[in-house]
Amino acid sequence: MNTYLAEWFVALQRLLPQHGLSRLGKKLAESQSPRVKNALIRQFIKTYQVNMEEALSASPDDYACFNDFFTRALKPEARPIAKGDSVITSPADGAVSQLGTITAGEIFQAKGKSFSVETLLGEANEDSRLFQQGQFMTIYLSPSDYHRVHMPVSGTLDYCRYIPGKLFSVNAATTAMVDGLFAKNERLVCVFDTDFGRCAVVMVGAMMVAGIETVWQKGYQANQLRVDQFKPEEITLDKGEEMGRFKFGSTAILLFEPNTIHWSPEIASGHNVQMGQEIGQRMPG
Repeated sequence: MNTYLAEWFVALQRLLPQHGLSRLGKKLAESQSPRVKNALIRQFIKTYQVNMEEALSASPDDYACFNDFFTRALKPEARPIAKGDSVITSPADGAVSQLGTITAGEIFQAKGKSFSVETLLGEANEDSRLFQQGQFMTIYLSPSDYHRVHMPVSGTLDYCRYIPGKLFSVNAATTAMVDGLFAKNERLVCVFDTDFGRCAVVMVGAMMVAGIETVWQKGYQANQLRVDQFKPEEITLDKGEEMGRFKFGSTAILLFEPNTIHWSPEIASGHNVQMGQEIGQRMPG
């Protein structure tokens, strides 16, 4: 998309009723009318060339609604989890948008665009200070991707914070045009204690996203800030275990403390990854 078209695309998103359109999309996506949901699913498979051979259920008839199809489970062998106690695995299928070191608390988004750790996490607290010089990776999930998010490392949930916000598209054109995009959109911040130190998994909503869910919370009330604290014995998830899902395409951002991990050298911006694939390692010592 050239710059002129990208500017118009972003301007249109600013004018559109983002949450209203998403509510309408949610109604369609949750329709259990066989005629409606099967038509939506078949058209989606055709448009985005979805590989249904990986799906646990290959027929549109097997899904109660479009959302069930969109968050479909895969066959167990479709996404093997990379082994090793020091290995970090991709939390999702998608394209690596950006990765690297967080510089002076700023996370690189695109040329000339960034956002702060504090703004992304939604609060100036110990974690926003802890990740100031840490490592980050941003993974964009396209509509054709698998839309469940899994643990990159084993960890115990400390808290999660649902932050209301905008619903800009998170494709490359919008990412290049909207400063601080991922810290403006609605998002769910999940912070875990792990053998790698603190780790944050941030699930970012987008235009037409009909909801963000986790395995511990079915859904979150739109436009209402919510913070949940958890005790160590309440939620512990293994590497590769499902932690949440998107009801439409969006973005997952990983944060790690400084001097704890390094990304695999073959993983670069624009690189496609699959859930369970090795993307990094714990630093020795």
